Amino acid sequence: MRKILLFITIVGSVLLSTAFFVVQEGQRGIVLRFGKVLRDRNNNPLVYSPGLHMKTPFIEKVKNLDARIQTMENQADRFVTMEKKDLIVDSYIKWRISDFSRYYLATGGGDISRAEVLLKRKFSDRLRSELGRLNVKEIVTDSRNRLMTDVRDSLNNGTSDDDEGIQTTSMSAIPPAPLETEKEVSDTLFSVSPNSMAVLGIEVVDVRIKQINLPSEVSDAIYQRMRAEREAVARRHRSQGQEEAEKLRAAADYKVARTLAEAKRQALIIRGEADAETAKLYADAFNKDPSFYVFIRSLRAYEKSFNNKNDLMVLNPDSDFFRFMKSSSMTSQNSKDSFKIK
Repeated sequence: MRKILLFITIVGSVLLSTAFFVVQEGQRGIVLRFGKVLRDRNNNPLVYSPGLHMKTPFIEKVKNLDARIQTMENQADRFVTMEKKDLIVDSYIKWRISDFSRYYLATGGGDISRAEVLLKRKFSDRLRSELGRLNVKEIVTDSRNRLMTDVRDSLNNGTSDDDEGIQTTSMSAIPPAPLETEKEVSDTLFSVSPNSMAVLGIEVVDVRIKQINLPSEVSDAIYQRMRAEREAVARRHRSQGQEEAEKLRAAADYKVARTLAEAKRQALIIRGEADAETAKLYADAFNKDPSFYVFIRSLRAYEKSFNNKNDLMVLNPDSDFFRFMKSSSMTSQNSKDSFKIK
């Protein structure tokens, strides 16, 4: 009896341990019954939030899926613009699971690597198509944000231009699944676009371009052309600056020359007026006694002529220059006459 009770206790403990399951924070759980996702009365998949839950032992299995936002780094790839120019684009994608049941079935058991392979193919096709509609200037300027928004929306909602080709590629990349799983996937595809990531139960949160580079074989040529263009602009600015400098220098030289000429003219006018006034004063002064003026002028001439003993003068003794040196009496008489006060 004791052994039977012990056996029942052990069996009950095992049943209880397998009947409960825990969903961790940041995850969501789906219950599989015979490989098929368990659904409610409305035929919606049962998704369990974090916490303690209960299931049927041995019959039902639990698959926990990561509900957090995932980051997928894309390898830098070569793309062609509308101008037929090659660009090396480095980007990444933020995505999360929107439909856990569909994601589990479409990726063959919730394999993240398989989901990223499918997402990367679709993203590469859409990015290549969008970049082919823009030129380099639009890609690196304000149109870049619109480009990323269009790519994200096309991934989430699908496009109508290449539905068939993308759907074939995406579905061919999905690994083989059991017959009942394939049936369930086909039943759930009718409500979403087959060319969108919703067919995989994925929502693209954000698409970002980290870096855009030129291919190494053309970057040097483009840099040389840019350098030549900048040097041409620099030469044009230098020539314009030299032209403006010459204009300013010529204007300054003209202003200086005009100012100096005007100053010289004023100086000559003032000097002429002063000389005229001086001559007038001399004339007025010496007209009062002309003989005295002649005597004073002769004395100044004697002083300047006989300043140095080595000077030699050859003159006629009867010259008028020596008239005040010929006779002392005459000189005295002339001096007296000169000093007379009239």
